Amino acid sequence: MSPYAAGRRRVHRSVAAVVPLAVAAALLSARSADASVPASQARVVRTATLGDVPLGTFSNGLLPGSVADDRGIDLGGIGSDIYPAGREGEFWTVTDRGPNGQIKVNGSKRRTFPVPGFDPAIVRIKVTGDTVRVLRAVPITTSSGGPVTGLPDQAGRDEAPYSYDARTALSYDPNGLDTEGIVRAADGSFWLADEYGPSLVHVSARGEVLTRYVPRGLGLTGTDYPVVEALPSVLLHRKINRGFEGLAQLPGGDLVIAVQSPLSLPDTDAGEASLTTRLLRFSPKKRAVTAEYAYRFDPVGVVDPGEDDTSELKISSVVAVGGDRLLVEERTDRAARLQSVRLERKADILGGRWDDDTTSPSLEQLADPAASGVPVLAKRLVADLGGVAGVPGKIEGVARVDHDTLALINDNDFGMTDGTGAFDAQGRLVDSGIETKVVYVRLPRGV
Repeated sequence: MSPYAAGRRRVHRSVAAVVPLAVAAALLSARSADASVPASQARVVRTATLGDVPLGTFSNGLLPGSVADDRGIDLGGIGSDIYPAGREGEFWTVTDRGPNGQIKVNGSKRRTFPVPGFDPAIVRIKVTGDTVRVLRAVPITTSSGGPVTGLPDQAGRDEAPYSYDARTALSYDPNGLDTEGIVRAADGSFWLADEYGPSLVHVSARGEVLTRYVPRGLGLTGTDYPVVEALPSVLLHRKINRGFEGLAQLPGGDLVIAVQSPLSLPDTDAGEASLTTRLLRFSPKKRAVTAEYAYRFDPVGVVDPGEDDTSELKISSVVAVGGDRLLVEERTDRAARLQSVRLERKADILGGRWDDDTTSPSLEQLADPAASGVPVLAKRLVADLGGVAGVPGKIEGVARVDHDTLALINDNDFGMTDGTGAFDAQGRLVDSGIETKVVYVRLPRGV
């Protein structure tokens, strides 16, 4: 009997799906910032690969009737982030907005959503040896219990959504979320980072959106949950599909959110060429941003040797490692490096000239922000995850297991690729073969 067939015999709860999944191996390594410590000293101590579970079965087990046709797509995308669940081998993960791709039509790219009914979900997994089981899956819902969906929010700001073949326009959904980061609060609720707004989303333990915090001036209306404009308005200049991605919870309860890529300020070209992005500190008690920091990427050719397109740089994960110290993951789709930074009070730029979108040159345009008086966060290389063959691409989630061990998870994009070849003549997925992998890595020196 297959692992999936066995899973169908389990009882599904109203807001929790129990689906056992098979897992297999992947290789990963890391390199210390100290050049005297060879990369080979970092070692993989456990690996796992998510098995095949039909996406329609998974989604309809959470919200019956939400997915009419999964087009042959399996559960994936849970690698958007990973967060310790408090028990050995258990983690909270979160899906992104669901299967999506791009197809060129008359020279212009269209964003496709082959399963428009897909609802982002919070997924609790358990890693045991070389296997993973989904212990619980919680759908993210509106105040009335409906799906938030993963569809774009606003016409004119977000990409227009289309069907799997890019021929039919779909409707926008102001409730839609592109969830990318997750932490769990002491009261059992969740905080999620969203790329669309960009926004910080507070979700109950049962998955209901309690509040969505968005930039001032966004003007998002028509949602079936509360929306509060509490974030700096400069975030309105986020690059499309590059809003918030990394999310960390500091020991005192404050949150740190990473803007995935430099803002498009004053324009797209400036953002594409920039090496400077931003981290925000948010107080759940005050319900406000309390600090902002300038974070400087390494040159793209350092992060990913052979790559020369600076716009490929992203932050996909931030991890609290004690006090005000973080691990920040700089990556491209092929390589990733972890940097250690400390959030020093003197580095706070919140509310200053760099949050004024009329400032010229903008923070993003400065070739050397430190030379212009900007207190850029100092950083130290902890691990190079791209130096060993077998490292999965698109590592989007990093969790600390103990003082010298990390758990990483990659985003497999639900097995989708871009272009007209993503689906066959019958509209069924031509799977990329890329699997979701969970990888434990032990570092030669503690984090």
